[in-house]
Amino acid sequence: MKNIIYKIMLSIVLVLAIGCKEKPTNEVEGTHKTKNENIVELTEAQLAQTEISIGKVKKRKIGHEITVNGVIDVPPQNNISVTVPYGGFLKQTTMLSGTRLKKGQIIASVENPEFIEFQRAYLEALANNEYLKADFERQETLNKEEVTSTKVFQKAKSSYLTNKANIQALESKLRLIGINPLSVKNGKIASVINVYSPINGIVREVYINRGKYFNPQDVLMDITNASDLHVELKVYENDIHLIRVGQRIRFRLANAPDTWMEAKVFLIGNNVRNDRSITIHGHLKEENEALLPGMFINANIEVEAVEQYAIPEEAIVRFEGKHYIFTSLGKRKEGVQMMHDYEMLEIIKGNEEENFVAFTFEDPSQNVSKMDVVLKDAFTLLAKAKNSEEEGHGH
Repeated sequence: MKNIIYKIMLSIVLVLAIGCKEKPTNEVEGTHKTKNENIVELTEAQLAQTEISIGKVKKRKIGHEITVNGVIDVPPQNNISVTVPYGGFLKQTTMLSGTRLKKGQIIASVENPEFIEFQRAYLEALANNEYLKADFERQETLNKEEVTSTKVFQKAKSSYLTNKANIQALESKLRLIGINPLSVKNGKIASVINVYSPINGIVREVYINRGKYFNPQDVLMDITNASDLHVELKVYENDIHLIRVGQRIRFRLANAPDTWMEAKVFLIGNNVRNDRSITIHGHLKEENEALLPGMFINANIEVEAVEQYAIPEEAIVRFEGKHYIFTSLGKRKEGVQMMHDYEMLEIIKGNEEENFVAFTFEDPSQNVSKMDVVLKDAFTLLAKAKNSEEEGHGH
């Protein structure tokens, strides 16, 4: 009985073995033996409808960057607060925030009765000068001849020199408020003076309106010389040791995130604030009229540059929180059709620069130098791969 059971079992094993060996295959030359959800295939016709571009990945110098925030600023000497000595009433101004100015341009007219008093005192001092000078010279001659006392001579001399100093002081006052002493000498008395722009620049803010009285210490407006704008960045303590003069800064405005501009580190602060940060200043590579002092910016400071494999940003796709690229597996014939195969490989993104991204493979055994990579229109392949999954295909 045992022998019979043994023979039956042996027969079954042999039948199964022969069946497996002789089982016909449905695979044809050039098809995949196993299903792989990361493999995408396109026909010649499908490929012709895309903008897919294949190429080798090259090494580029990609800098390691620190991301920081800051503002557009100007050196203190390029910020001018316009004031008028002795104050007055603002008679006229056409200035608005953002108005561009040239040096010497009239920016306001100011009226003050005190200006008339200065001119009157100046003319009076000029009138006295001729008499006091003549009296001084006469007393000097008489004193030499011992006709008058030294005391009388010294008094005449003192009166003359005091009046002369008064004339010089009044001339300085007149020039300070913008009145030419020569015009006053010629009889032109002005109660209104013009205020001129001391620099080429931009009006940042106007603080006073027409007809309002202001004191000497009051600021009429702020003007900025925008020809020497720079970026002012805040770098925190952990990254301070990486900063060097001459390093490249890439920055963009908060309201224009796609437009990058460049600057270069020229000054590193040496005072650590309470929030454990220091200030970094960078010179602009190129002037840009769209930049204004006080604008908020996002910036990257390139602290080192390393040669790495880098790929165009558009060659990278994102799916379920991970990043991928596609490599070309070549083409094959399937029936009468020519098929093009691509494999989706997971990568780890590195630093970005000028629309190129440094990367490494999630699988360290992958060798990018031996691959042909999809450099353009990778999203088409991602869409094809995920559509195929939803339809139940393996590739």
